[in-house]
Amino acid sequence: MDLRVGNKYRIGRKIGSGSFGDIYLGTNVINGEEVAIKLESVKAKHPQLEYEAKVYKALSGGVGIPFVRWYGTECDYHAMVIDLLGPSLEDLFNFCKRKFSLKTVLLLADQMLSRIEYIHSKNFIHRDIKPDNFLMGIGKRGNQVNVIDFGLAKKYRDPRTHLHIPYRENKNLTGTARYASINTHLGVEQSRRDDLESLGYVLMYFCRGSLPWQGLKAATKKQKYDRIMEKKMTTPTELLCRTFPSEFAIYLNYTRSLRFDDKPDYSYLRKLFRDLFVREGFQYDYVFDWTVLKVDKESLQGQQLLMHKSVVKKDGFPEQPNQSQVQNQPVTKKDEEDPEAQAAQLRRYPVVAPGASSSRVNPSATIPTDPTNISSFRRSTPAKPTSGIQKPKVLQPSSSRNISPTNP
Repeated sequence: MDLRVGNKYRIGRKIGSGSFGDIYLGTNVINGEEVAIKLESVKAKHPQLEYEAKVYKALSGGVGIPFVRWYGTECDYHAMVIDLLGPSLEDLFNFCKRKFSLKTVLLLADQMLSRIEYIHSKNFIHRDIKPDNFLMGIGKRGNQVNVIDFGLAKKYRDPRTHLHIPYRENKNLTGTARYASINTHLGVEQSRRDDLESLGYVLMYFCRGSLPWQGLKAATKKQKYDRIMEKKMTTPTELLCRTFPSEFAIYLNYTRSLRFDDKPDYSYLRKLFRDLFVREGFQYDYVFDWTVLKVDKESLQGQQLLMHKSVVKKDGFPEQPNQSQVQNQPVTKKDEEDPEAQAAQLRRYPVVAPGASSSRVNPSATIPTDPTNISSFRRSTPAKPTSGIQKPKVLQPSSSRNISPTNP
């Protein structure tokens, strides 16, 4: 059956789920372009898709914000047609055996901070910052981090007067408990500080492979949330970030020190990680862990193909390999242990960045701001920290080291 929305978008296979609704691969029948189509039943108890489409429209034009091509109702469904993106950071985290290198974490942190800052500049808070809601682009934008799923987003200030929403308590937990801020657990109304604290937990999740409050058991959801909150509150940031550069603890201490209506100093936080990036001697080449892993897998497959051809006679029947050939054949893992088997579940691979063989550069390297143009290197001097907001001074930046919601 040829199912369409908006007359020209054909619905294909299911490719994911959002906070409210399922997502399908779609095709523009006029030009063949692939898109993503999010569907929500008109009978949904708490419809969110129309609101989410309005948030996307309010944020349109920002780097890393998908463009909504069409929204409307077809038969028994509300439908939103949006840019098709690549795999989520959670997908890629699994592909990389659930651990990212320091370089990849810092590359991601820089872009993720910028996405959150842009959302805040448009008077919204996301309220569900997690790896599943950040997707890499495809094609020429394969190195760009995109943010999705605004079903829980909320305005934190009036767009005209910039008057901040009032402080409230006794609020239900909105978002994902694993990454929720401590104040969110305590029932405090969320504001800009909470998005940034959640990002801090995401970054440590990428560094560590897991968080101390994962896997806790409880009889009810509320009891589980309470156990997660207790573990977060009793785990010092220095312990959470132990064995990793102190910048991560400094970041979390800063976000936790913010008052409810404080404007975070995004430039200070970005500079914190950029200085660490340069001090480590990393190259801002957009070569992520999954980029290198994909190159290695393709190289291995090429070697296997050449080796197979070398032992095949002209009549098409393979010879019995001699002992030296057997010894020199690459060892392959079982499918369930092979990253390629995991990669088959991903919707798209990011494009391989140029210079994939290089990962370090002179410490004087500067950082380009546009991930689609890695040649646009220029020095960026972030603004000084905003006056009136005290930065925690319990730690100093580390020296160079080798590190092997309910709608409103």
